[in-house]
Amino acid sequence: MPPTQGLPIREYILVALTAAAVTFLLTGVVRRVAIRIGAIANPRARDVHVTPIPRMGGIGIFLGVAAAMGLAHQLPALSRGFDFSFDSLGVLLAAGVISLIGALDDRFELDAWTKLAGQVMCAGILVIFGVQWVSFWVPWGGGGESFGQVLVLDKNQGALLTVVLVVVMVNAMNFVDGLDGLAGGLGFIAAAATCSFSLGLLDSSGGDVGAYPPALIAATLAGACLGFLPYNFQPAKIFMGDSGSMMIGLMLAGATTSASGRVPYPQFSGKDALALLSPLVVVAAVLFVPMLDLIMAVIRRTRRGESPFAADKMHLHHRLLEIGHSQRRAVLLIYLWAGLLAFGAVSVTLFDSAAVFWIVGFGFLLATLVSIVPRLRSRNRTA
Repeated sequence: MPPTQGLPIREYILVALTAAAVTFLLTGVVRRVAIRIGAIANPRARDVHVTPIPRMGGIGIFLGVAAAMGLAHQLPALSRGFDFSFDSLGVLLAAGVISLIGALDDRFELDAWTKLAGQVMCAGILVIFGVQWVSFWVPWGGGGESFGQVLVLDKNQGALLTVVLVVVMVNAMNFVDGLDGLAGGLGFIAAAATCSFSLGLLDSSGGDVGAYPPALIAATLAGACLGFLPYNFQPAKIFMGDSGSMMIGLMLAGATTSASGRVPYPQFSGKDALALLSPLVVVAAVLFVPMLDLIMAVIRRTRRGESPFAADKMHLHHRLLEIGHSQRRAVLLIYLWAGLLAFGAVSVTLFDSAAVFWIVGFGFLLATLVSIVPRLRSRNRTA
């Protein structure tokens, strides 16, 4: 595939800002439509909000992404990426379908199995458009002086792995959407980190236009999440609902899956293990906070003999509120943890590992201290 001259950083920033601006402008319109059609989140026992709030804000996020993708298609520096890959188009189409399914759930509350079927269908759309895992490095096997080996997946294996990743990521983001601004902020952090990682891949490939899609997907999602936050940060004027949380999870899965096929494995040796594992490292870091919440919820509910999809009030954000954090501080703390994990993982693949470990280690220590301060204060008061 033909290379381009330099990295189109300004174009990606312009695309992200366009997504933010369109999302911000249209979310107000979506809010009025949601109120008119009755897509309202009434307070329940497990909810934190106490007044009815419209949802379906994910439609505004999708419209911002679609507008930014349209702009990218018209920019000379980015348009060639659409000629050599269908990844961006596939992700956009799948995001639109899953947003529609989520909007129906926001209004009519679909059952869990119907939503799962829709998630698998949208993952299938990605696979049809060629967005699937093709290879990754593992630290075993190999021969001679080589360390580890690259596993090349056939179409069936790659498709299955992609479907599993999409379903897990979609539900993880859905589970974590419990406080004002939480899912939107995590979506922005994860997308920004994934975009940084993808730009690193683009640079290492010499500007190959075939490596444009993952950066574009992540940049548009980051911008759209940023444009939605002014409406969603506490006190929220609108919730993104399943139309937004499921779309964010799908686009993150699409971006990381698209990036996985662009890693230049021949350029690395065994000593570059972290760089070789970079797609999986970034996925794990992006997923860590929502996945930890998802796993704890499934274990907790199954031990009580309940369905894994049964709702409760014991998610990570609920526990931070119980410790004594305010809603805003709980959300900002989860932002801090997610940012350390996501950007720490990306930085390890791009910069000197030792320096990154020291900086991230200090960040974890600070985050831990800030997280437990309210509990320490309450113990001192009762002592």
